Amino acid sequence: MGDILDRGSLLFASLLALAAGFLLPFGSFYTPLLLLAVVYVPGVLLIARANFQRDYAALLTCAAMAWTAAQLPIYLPARLLYFAVLMFFAVRTVFGSGNGASIATVALSAIPLAAALYFWPVISYLFRFLASPFFLFYVIYYLGSEFSRLGGTLRSGQNYRRMLEAAAINPHDGDAQYQLGLIHQQRRQFTEAARRFEAAVAIDPTETDAHYQLGRIYRAQGRLAEAAAHLETAVRQDDKHSTSEVHRELGATYLAQSRLPDAERELALYTGRREYDSEGLYYYGQVLEGLNRPDQARELYRRAIESAKSAPRYRRRELAQWSRLAGRRL
Repeated sequence: MGDILDRGSLLFASLLALAAGFLLPFGSFYTPLLLLAVVYVPGVLLIARANFQRDYAALLTCAAMAWTAAQLPIYLPARLLYFAVLMFFAVRTVFGSGNGASIATVALSAIPLAAALYFWPVISYLFRFLASPFFLFYVIYYLGSEFSRLGGTLRSGQNYRRMLEAAAINPHDGDAQYQLGLIHQQRRQFTEAARRFEAAVAIDPTETDAHYQLGRIYRAQGRLAEAAAHLETAVRQDDKHSTSEVHRELGATYLAQSRLPDAERELALYTGRREYDSEGLYYYGQVLEGLNRPDQARELYRRAIESAKSAPRYRRRELAQWSRLAGRRL
């Protein structure tokens, strides 16, 4: 899916989906592509609360490729299951969401398809209308620039990636390696992201951002000694890096290593600067619980829950996990 985002074409993917439509024993050959473009992909974007203009072309390209790949000479339910598996990877790559969120998004994406099946007589009539050459002519004439703009986001991302790859050939350009690492990190391709960040710090050991991101990746992978080393370097280079979140990540790493006094020092500093950060409050509560200070730990768990509930609406979904975890510990 990452390769499709880097080198894929919406037009080519659409032509493949149209060709795959001839393999189906029912409906018109263009029906699957219209369902993907008009019902399924907009439904996934709505469920994932994604940016339509930014992500529509990328997700439709991946979905059309996935649909084409699923049209193998196998039993139809197996085709649908294979398509769902491929869409899991597409959602995970395009949106950078976790495994659980990606599974939930793909599972819920059956809802718009079920609604389309329920209203199929009306939708099939509209699809025949949409496929009219006269209608297509006027759509392309009047709205061609709008469709071009949707695909332009995917093309600009591909051009940016090619520019970075060209810059990364320079053995002295650490920033290009760092930017490529961010692309892979957003797609949850953590092994390749870590390789790029390591290359960045090898070129420029003062690349604080790369040290910080390496610390986060290695902590998530359980490589705690390496995570701590990179995060400590980032703290030495910039005590307030990433609005002081470097202290939260370092404190969480010390907590995972059972270095509770060190974790307390970092998290006390962080929550003093960012007193409404649910994640930091939750980690600090765990540290105090481990230090046998339950009353203080309870207070921090309560603050973590309250902070998540009072966060702006667009952030509540992101912070909900820390509220749930704090509630369980409480």
